[in-house]
Amino acid sequence: MNPLNQEVSTKLELIRQTLAETEAQAVRLRGTDWFAWATAGASNTVLLTAETGVAEVLVTAQDAWVLTDEIEAQRLQDEELPANFKLHVNPWADAAARESFVRDATGGGKVLSERPIPDVEKLLPPSLQQHKRVMMSSELERYRQVGRKASEAMTEVLKAAKPTWTEYQLAGAGAEALWARGLHPALTLVAGERRLPLYRHATATGEQIGRQAMLVFCARGYGLYANLTRFVCFGALSDEHAELHRHVREIEAEALNVCKPGTSLNAVYDTLAKAYQQHGFNNAIREHHQGGTTGYLAREIVANPTTTDTLAEGTAVAWNPSLPGAKVEDTFVILQDGKLENLTLDPNFPSVEVEGRLRPVPLEKE
Repeated sequence: MNPLNQEVSTKLELIRQTLAETEAQAVRLRGTDWFAWATAGASNTVLLTAETGVAEVLVTAQDAWVLTDEIEAQRLQDEELPANFKLHVNPWADAAARESFVRDATGGGKVLSERPIPDVEKLLPPSLQQHKRVMMSSELERYRQVGRKASEAMTEVLKAAKPTWTEYQLAGAGAEALWARGLHPALTLVAGERRLPLYRHATATGEQIGRQAMLVFCARGYGLYANLTRFVCFGALSDEHAELHRHVREIEAEALNVCKPGTSLNAVYDTLAKAYQQHGFNNAIREHHQGGTTGYLAREIVANPTTTDTLAEGTAVAWNPSLPGAKVEDTFVILQDGKLENLTLDPNFPSVEVEGRLRPVPLEKE
């Protein structure tokens, strides 16, 4: 059996284990995240901004189907789907035909979904949700590819950037570099010199970027998100800005140091809160979310004071501590020995070592 089909078989076993534990007849997966997980990286996405796609997965104790319509079926079969799934195709104008098929396939029994139809289906149990958040070795191999391509795209664009570019141009160049590598530009945030200290989530505008800029990617490939933030500076970075970047790197290091199997997300959040205070920025924790676990969503769980979910081997994390005008972010995965692997490290981007890890610094250009 090829590795892709083997991965899907393992995931179908996990789903069927859930069916047995919950006495349900089927699991139905609609989201772009769950579809990619169940199919070992296939995509049901046509509209990039949608949370659900043009196909669903339906798994019973005996069978596994991809449900789609006549518009999409041939392309999905030719280009996306592993061999483990049967295809059920309904006319695009007859959504009721799909629901009728589901009722027949499940004998009208209990159906579980991550996006349940109210009063008809039930929510997936946490046990299956946890399986989605822990990478198998084959998933991790794909994730490494996505991280490498995303970080190389980032480096390419910031090396080409000019202070006369508008924020739209920088975001557009970022999106183009991601598309050229087969990645979805799910998010490209840009803040130029004026807006950088003002807004944490700076969507691009028509302003020129000026002397410095921040570019943020959430890049999606095989359903997996590579999240990273980088800065470019035209001329030398001022001492004041260099200090802000040093603070966020050191604050991030505190969080990364506690990212071990068994650590709860709220414990990492508390570590960040204390680190901000120790660096003299008491309110910074309230000014932006700090990140959390990642994978098939840009953030699977955003850490806050009450998130008791625990990290495990194979969990991916992306923290993004920030101060006005400075931020640091990469996507890491927790390995077997509890060490962290940086999936979005590009050795061609300038960096410094912090607590034994290479962390990015602003790219200074003439």
